[in-house]
Amino acid sequence: MEKAITYELLHTCKQTGARRGVIHTPHGDIQTPIFMPVGTQATVKSMTPEELKEEVKAQIILSNTYHLYLRPGHEIVKEAGGLHSFMRWDRPILTDSGGFQVFSLGDLRTISEEGVVFKSHLDGSRHEFTPEKVMEIEEALGSDIMMAFDECCPYPSTYEYTKQSMERTTRWAIRCKAAHKTVEKQGLFGIIQGGFYKDLRKQSAEELIALDLPGYAIGGISVGEPKEEFLDILRYTTPLMPENKPRYLMGVGTPDYLLEAALAGIDMCDCVLPTRIARNGTAMTSRGKVVVRNATYERDWSPLDPECDCYTCKNYTRGYIRHLVKANEILGIRLLSLHNLRFLTNLMERVRIEIENDNLGNFVKEFYQKYYGE
Repeated sequence: MEKAITYELLHTCKQTGARRGVIHTPHGDIQTPIFMPVGTQATVKSMTPEELKEEVKAQIILSNTYHLYLRPGHEIVKEAGGLHSFMRWDRPILTDSGGFQVFSLGDLRTISEEGVVFKSHLDGSRHEFTPEKVMEIEEALGSDIMMAFDECCPYPSTYEYTKQSMERTTRWAIRCKAAHKTVEKQGLFGIIQGGFYKDLRKQSAEELIALDLPGYAIGGISVGEPKEEFLDILRYTTPLMPENKPRYLMGVGTPDYLLEAALAGIDMCDCVLPTRIARNGTAMTSRGKVVVRNATYERDWSPLDPECDCYTCKNYTRGYIRHLVKANEILGIRLLSLHNLRFLTNLMERVRIEIENDNLGNFVKEFYQKYYGE
């Protein structure tokens, strides 16, 4: 049976070993390495699909199984023709399994071998996610890439707890694969767990790879640990993943982490960060963060980032955007969101070029010198 998702390796950077590739999906090709904007509730906050395509130049977006299950409900999305039709987005979509959201509920959820019983953060109503239920929801949503239901350990966690959790994630992945019916339309990715224990990461990777899924993700890092530990596990785990399938690092969205992911051989990253910090009045720039609400920008008539090609930077000043943010005008959040998203998609466009030119290591060094003001 033909798989919905395939990966094609185009070039390996001779300087760093970073990968340049393309992921083929039912809704188009994705050039990698890629940053994927997050549209939790079937919308990237404050952005229209047209802006995402034409201004941000996003190739793929994420939506969230947990949130869409609670509202409007996966059956309603299915009735609308699936997520692509529902939100008028005709490019690829990835849906996460809701595992991270469910496990972040803390005392509101109970984990068992069968699945997770949890209370809605909206109204306290009782629900249960099992691997089979999550597959049903993701199939109804109709995404191109669907994530297996996993358990995400908090940081730090004991070896014993992490081992039990990782092995349960593997068993749930087996159940997800068995329940997955739409193989020719949707690709199911497994999530490598194991916390910050290398032997558990290796075991998780080996057992999931044996399932021959069309792609794999690294979960359970970038969860509050020191950067050195993040980099150690990233660099250890990525080479364990198949070379002929997409490699996805979940929940990463700062420029330095995106660059480190690319250097390690990762193809896909996502994060809510660019739109979240936009709502707090913060811009990402080639010279570090600009907290535009600060008084120092009141009479600053320069763009957020003179090196950025986005609509915001071509048309508006820091002083004007500061005024909008201070006045709680929606346009301020929209302009900052558009800029932050485009900053990251533009960064990854440049990364792809530098990989092709066997020059990624030099580029990253130069980027850090400007970004950190070294």
